[in-house]
Amino acid sequence: MKTLSSSSVSGNALLKSRQGFAGLVMLYAGIVLLCVWTLAAAGDLSWGRHPWDNLLKTLGEFARPSFLDVWWGPERLEYRSEDGTLLRVEDRREVEANFLAALVRATWVTFQIATLGSLLAALLALPLGLLSARNLRAPRWLALGASSILDVSRAIHTLVFGLVLVGIVGLGPTAGILAIALHSMGTYGKLYAESIETLDMGAVEAVRATGATPVQVFFSTVWPSVLPQFVSNHLYIWEFNIRDSTILGLIGAGGLGLLISEAVSLFQWDRLATILIVVVALVTVFDALSRRIRQGLL
Repeated sequence: MKTLSSSSVSGNALLKSRQGFAGLVMLYAGIVLLCVWTLAAAGDLSWGRHPWDNLLKTLGEFARPSFLDVWWGPERLEYRSEDGTLLRVEDRREVEANFLAALVRATWVTFQIATLGSLLAALLALPLGLLSARNLRAPRWLALGASSILDVSRAIHTLVFGLVLVGIVGLGPTAGILAIALHSMGTYGKLYAESIETLDMGAVEAVRATGATPVQVFFSTVWPSVLPQFVSNHLYIWEFNIRDSTILGLIGAGGLGLLISEAVSLFQWDRLATILIVVVALVTVFDALSRRIRQGLL
């Protein structure tokens, strides 16, 4: 009878779990339908005029990235007015070579912003993550304050921080570094706290029982256990910030975003294609390197 009873209880628990999941799926489906219905009712799901023609034209321009002009561009490209008056002549190979040099400099600035912003965020988040980890039993008011700071940091987008900081510190990479740091601090802190909360507290309590100070407990038991996860999280967020920092130039924080903004505003889709190739290559290379490092930490 005990076996039958226990199997019945487990069966009921499984049924409730499935019913709960099905309820969440239905709730999600209802939210999606509500979003679609309200957008359609407001007339905001329009495809615009001639979307197919526009798509084909854009794809055609993307298919020939501008960097190809370094080798195959015309050396004497004439620009004339409608009445045939010669306005200017340019060497497309030279012009594109200069653009590629600017692109290399912008790529380096973007990498600097992501790297320094990620490091600053990791350092700022460490004490907040320790305070918000429930199993370290920090004073309640400190834990609540740290968690609130991390929540606010995650809730505000990098671009919003960037817009505010450009007004404070001016245009340039400094605003981008601080924007990356303030937003990523919330993510770092949350991941730190979750890593610490997975610790085996038996070893921590054993060291505490010897009369060790909180600092000694941290460096003798907590830090060695969570360091591999901290490094792995840092590499992941660093990689994400490389992608995120590419758009900060849109608001004047420097890097690739400025070139993206110029290409889009002038409808230079061939140059935008070149920039996007660089962005994809940068992220792909960094992702491969960080994956190798993370595998070595396991």
